[in-house]
Amino acid sequence: MTKKYDVIIVGAGPAGIFCAYELVKSGKKLNILMLEKGRGITNRKCPKHFNGGTCTHCKPCSITTGWAGAGAFSDGKLSLSHEVGGTLPKYLGVEKSIELIKYTDEVYLEFGADSDIHGEEFSPEMQAIRRKAIEANLKLVHCPVRHLGTEKAQALYSKLYDYLTGEGVEVQFNSAVNDLIIEDGVIKGVRNGSGDYFADQVMVSVGREGADWLMQKCEQEKISTEVGVVDIGVRVECRNEIMQEINDNFYEAKLIHYTKTFDDKVRTFCSNPGGFVSSEYYENNLAVVNGHSFKDLKSDNTNFALLVSQKFTEPFNEPIEYGKHIARLANMLTKNQILVQRFGDFMRGRRTTKERLYRNNIIPTLKDAVPGDLSLVLPHRILKDIREMIMALDKVTPGLASDETLLYGVEVKFYCNVAKVGNDFQSLSVKNLYLGGDGPGITRGLMQASVNGVVIAREFLKKFND
Repeated sequence: MTKKYDVIIVGAGPAGIFCAYELVKSGKKLNILMLEKGRGITNRKCPKHFNGGTCTHCKPCSITTGWAGAGAFSDGKLSLSHEVGGTLPKYLGVEKSIELIKYTDEVYLEFGADSDIHGEEFSPEMQAIRRKAIEANLKLVHCPVRHLGTEKAQALYSKLYDYLTGEGVEVQFNSAVNDLIIEDGVIKGVRNGSGDYFADQVMVSVGREGADWLMQKCEQEKISTEVGVVDIGVRVECRNEIMQEINDNFYEAKLIHYTKTFDDKVRTFCSNPGGFVSSEYYENNLAVVNGHSFKDLKSDNTNFALLVSQKFTEPFNEPIEYGKHIARLANMLTKNQILVQRFGDFMRGRRTTKERLYRNNIIPTLKDAVPGDLSLVLPHRILKDIREMIMALDKVTPGLASDETLLYGVEVKFYCNVAKVGNDFQSLSVKNLYLGGDGPGITRGLMQASVNGVVIAREFLKKFND
């Protein structure tokens, strides 16, 4: 089959959705095709939730692929600071980034986002927490958060789907793109199992799940990239009481620490008060840990990621493979489940046992996690960084360094080498190819990915108006 469109969007995550939204809203009648590897949002049912907590290894995974991308099954947090969730200010500048975040946030509100914002005003209580953070050599980034919640995010993105398809946008699910059609340095379209699709403009926004595929295409088509940051770490789970002060005042506190031993950057990420630790699966059943929380259903625990950022230099150029290698080590020990270790055992260099795990005050929310030893998986440097970060955080949230705090491993954020793009997000190597979202390493969260889509749509409109 061969068909021609004005715009093709590869990947129906937030970047792709908001690109399509902005094009439709313009009123310009464009023929738009969205190709998505996963399922429609109503068919994104994770059997693990109905199967006694056991993953059945769906292909593709309904958690990481499908309409709205992994974001639809995450905590659904919109970070309203330009400092959090990506590198858009590098391309757009700070003022423009702030302006576009406000604009995109209004769209989210239009489609049903909660009007409440956590941490908008910097209260005396928040100032006291910042003082404790400074004393512990932690940087607290002020980032107001609008919390959608996992189930509410799905409802919101469903409304966006209905709106876009109602305006004539064609969406094809279970339609993974195999190849980019490039001739003489200009992209002409894409190819999948159903045929060739051609368009004047193509956006590729495949998310983290598609980052490996994107890097392969960049190498194959000589699309220029540069070595990006590798984020590897663990997901921490503790009782809500330990995190209550931060949860009540910030919902999610963005804390950064530069470790004493290696001067490595370690950051908190994706905090879920009253949330649940979850596993997500990539190709070849590669299991990594994540977390989410619902708007209404709550647990007794808070979970958040601790990510160590490593910036490698040449000749290293395989950040995704490096992360996968570490994840495979953990999977090898657990038969493709998630490994969990008590912080007390982590500090003593011993394996956690089921007996010690279940005598805690804290009950793991990831029921099929396998007790084990993270020192058999993570490099010494990352282990040391995590230890120093937790001890620093304990000065802000006393009790976090308790023996019973749980560490789940491993958490890896898959970004390909960062695609070299202009300030319009057009590839510097291939004309009319635009790269956006988390996959090419430009954004790292729902809000900046959504903004990225808006910006690319406006670049498309400039071309169609010429």
